Amino acid sequence: MFDIQWGKDGVVVLSGRWDASQTERAEAFFRLVSETSVVDFSKLEYISSAGLGVLVVTQKRLGDSGGGLKLVNLNNHIADVFRFSGLDQIFEIGTGLP
Repeated sequence: MFDIQWGKDGVVVLSGRWDASQTERAEAFFRLVSETSVVDFSKLEYISSAGLGVLVVTQKRLGDSGGGLKLVNLNNHIADVFRFSGLDQIFEIGTGLP
């Protein structure tokens, strides 16, 4: 099960398993993100390539206006996915909430 919601201070909180079946829902949510935002992965167990695509599209859209996503609290497996795919070069990745 996948969940995405606004948390405290406008943080985007992800939880569960983000697979391809959740792409439309995630796209609709991330379309609402209009400025630099923190995305908390602490409760996310898995992200598919479709999920990565949603994040990349959002990063590009926000980057066009000087913003971006800061990804925090990635588990080791998800951090490896970002590192091995080179996506750690286009996202700011941190270890905790600001």
